[in-house]
Amino acid sequence: MTTQHSLGSAQQTVESIFAVLEEGSKKEYLGEDISQLEHSLQAAQQARDSQADDETVIAALLHDIGQFCDGQTAMSIMAEASDLKDNTASTNTVKVGVKGHEYIGGQYLRRLGFSEKVAQLVEAHVVAKRYLTATDKAYYVGLSSASKASLKYQGGPFSEDQVKEFERDPLFREKVQLRLWDDKAKVVGLDLPGLESYKDMTVRHLQRGSLQQ
Repeated sequence: MTTQHSLGSAQQTVESIFAVLEEGSKKEYLGEDISQLEHSLQAAQQARDSQADDETVIAALLHDIGQFCDGQTAMSIMAEASDLKDNTASTNTVKVGVKGHEYIGGQYLRRLGFSEKVAQLVEAHVVAKRYLTATDKAYYVGLSSASKASLKYQGGPFSEDQVKEFERDPLFREKVQLRLWDDKAKVVGLDLPGLESYKDMTVRHLQRGSLQQ
């Protein structure tokens, strides 16, 4: 089901989803010394610096939104996927977040009227990690302890067949790049533009999607 957005409803949707990210400023980014909001802003800034298109920048900003959307919405989305019924994962020492948060995030954004490209990029930031750990040994070595801990709950490195299939994806390069931005978005004390600097772009995106339907 798609969502039609006037200017007013687009603005309201953006304010709502940004409020979720603002709440992230009160939460630590799992296993790191920065907040979830700082992590999101750093990923988005890297997309901006790379002159990525608006959809990719928005996906970078919202890639972890599935960690924080409300419980009722998450449960509704998880009901559509039987393998996500157990929605949390942890080890004895490291919390690794919401199991399936990438799927929850992608579906949540679709429901709000974000484009299919945004949703797919958000959904892929975990599978891209599985791809990179299968194809680049140095990549795995460079992962944080939290990222290494979460990998086994995310399915582990891809098989050879899965690697080949992923490389045929039309958004393959964008998906891998977003993952690399995600990995680097862990710098303590980095001063960056805030959420407000993404508001107009995101409102335009939602309006444009409505006009194209």
